[in-house]
Amino acid sequence: MKKYTLTLFALATAGLCFAQSVKESDFGKTKDGELVKEYTLKNNKGTEAKIITYGAIIRELWVADRNGKKDDVVLGFDNMQSYETISPYFGAVVGRYGNRIGDGKFSIDGTEYNLPKNNNGVACLHGGNVGFDKKVWKAQTKVSDNAVSVILSVVSPDGDQGFPGNLKATVTYTLNNNNEFIVNYKATTDKPTVCNLTNHSYFNLAGAGKGTILNHELTINADKFTVVDKNLIPTGELRDVTDTPFDFRQPKAIGSRIEFDYKQLKLGKGYDHNFVLNKTGDKAMDFAIRLYEPISGREMLVYTQEPGVQFYCGNVLQGEKGKDGKIYHYRYGLALETQHFPDSPNQKSFPSTTLRPNEVYDTTTIFKFQVQ
Repeated sequence: MKKYTLTLFALATAGLCFAQSVKESDFGKTKDGELVKEYTLKNNKGTEAKIITYGAIIRELWVADRNGKKDDVVLGFDNMQSYETISPYFGAVVGRYGNRIGDGKFSIDGTEYNLPKNNNGVACLHGGNVGFDKKVWKAQTKVSDNAVSVILSVVSPDGDQGFPGNLKATVTYTLNNNNEFIVNYKATTDKPTVCNLTNHSYFNLAGAGKGTILNHELTINADKFTVVDKNLIPTGELRDVTDTPFDFRQPKAIGSRIEFDYKQLKLGKGYDHNFVLNKTGDKAMDFAIRLYEPISGREMLVYTQEPGVQFYCGNVLQGEKGKDGKIYHYRYGLALETQHFPDSPNQKSFPSTTLRPNEVYDTTTIFKFQVQ
């Protein structure tokens, strides 16, 4: 297998040189014969991320625990067949519209657009039947003094899955020497459309396949969440989290209240809800989330420009066979999808997801890893 490496050496605080690199390799082919590449990003602390061009998927993310032992903290697969046939969006960029659009339709400027109802026949989920998670993206790499990046791009033609406009999108994954994994999304269109991109990685800071995420301590900087109906479509109500199992303003073990007799938990079979993040400004890079796993000591801090985050705790994982033969059972991973709110195109009171010609969709989320 042919590999190409761009390497930059950085001086660490201990006075030692560590290799910072971007490495390209072949991952496999789709069922239609398209070649899928994998890019391995490594910083000068040895933190490592593996990205494949199919779905712009974060396939592996290796992070040290408090004893310096590295483990892969995202769920995923070893082969293309699994990603194409059984993956519940593991690690993928989802779009054009991440999350749900109720009844699979929306209107812009008086024109109605109809989308696939691929979510139990009641909503369009994550961009439809063939969303961005099922496309092969083009890639290029970049190395700077303090970081390594892979820039992935895709074109979604006018009418793709029912969405209007030729949409050009890029996602840039950057791993820097501060142990920050930075995700930037950009998009432009030639017709008014909607756009809401996010990444659907499933995290387990103990290590992928190493038990449930119920002992993880979670903090979410949100005073409200979006209430949903029986189909998990927002009703429009923004409910105060006070005195509810949705109050994560102080650290709480995810499993501590997940089985409470609370209607919203029952509808989601656990947590599968959008939290309304507390913002200091419309595009401010604000603290959003802290996730901590007490046994390993791994901690992930999330900062984002987005107004919301969908917290999903793996309620429909069904024992998928993942990397190295590990089984991903019920609640073995959780997703923290920074984004605009679900069904925003049909909710006038929600922050707008409309993108027009001559505008640039541009948003960044930072995942910072450290230990306690």
